[in-house]
Amino acid sequence: MIDEIQKLLDQYVLWLKDKTLLREMPDNWVEITTPYLDRHNDYLQIYTKKQNRTFVLTDDGYIMDDLLQAGCKLDTPKRKDLLKMTLAGFGIDNNNGALEVRASAESFALRKHNLIQAMLAVNDLFYLAQPMVASLFYEDIVQWLDQNDIRYTQNVKFAGKSGYDHLFDFVITKYQQHPERIIKAITNPSRNTAEALAFKWIDTRDVRPSDSRAYALLNDKEQRVPSSVFDAIKNYGITPVLWSSRENVKAELAA
Repeated sequence: MIDEIQKLLDQYVLWLKDKTLLREMPDNWVEITTPYLDRHNDYLQIYTKKQNRTFVLTDDGYIMDDLLQAGCKLDTPKRKDLLKMTLAGFGIDNNNGALEVRASAESFALRKHNLIQAMLAVNDLFYLAQPMVASLFYEDIVQWLDQNDIRYTQNVKFAGKSGYDHLFDFVITKYQQHPERIIKAITNPSRNTAEALAFKWIDTRDVRPSDSRAYALLNDKEQRVPSSVFDAIKNYGITPVLWSSRENVKAELAA
């Protein structure tokens, strides 16, 4: 089993290296095109520049601008707090709408990873136009957990075997014979978000208690979740749960 997991991790690192492209930009900036896809199925791009002895990495405002153009305004106290909390979990700053982080040469790879994960998390968390969606999926989950007296801790970060940190939305701690339960909310289920979650769990599970369980709550309020996404998540040892079927796991989460 260990050899199989190591092979998957090696394949991921090789894929990440092969699919990353660099391009020189004016004023000594370098554009980094990553293999991760946004909601338009375009490759995410970030920009970096050396300033004194550190590097600045930024998305140049792409994620926030894209959300605003989609009709998602982050102007309510709840959304502002949720944005701040999400970025803080990755150690990312909001610099006038640009997601930004600074890194040393030693921490560059880790900070780059955190910036990309923050971009994906913010895009996934807030992708909603007000006329289409009445409330955030994340808020719906919090309300459901509270209504059913399910105890939880929000936004918990675990370090994986690779050394990268991974942020999970909710953790229900071990209680008596009931194991630790780790929950990730996926607002826009897709192959990209499924693969990102699979890597999080593969990289994390060996450093968690052996009986820990992972759950993916999949938003199917606005669109049907493809069976391929559902099956892919399940194949990596994660329990996929459609939001419409959440009552099926209420008892095991509340225990």
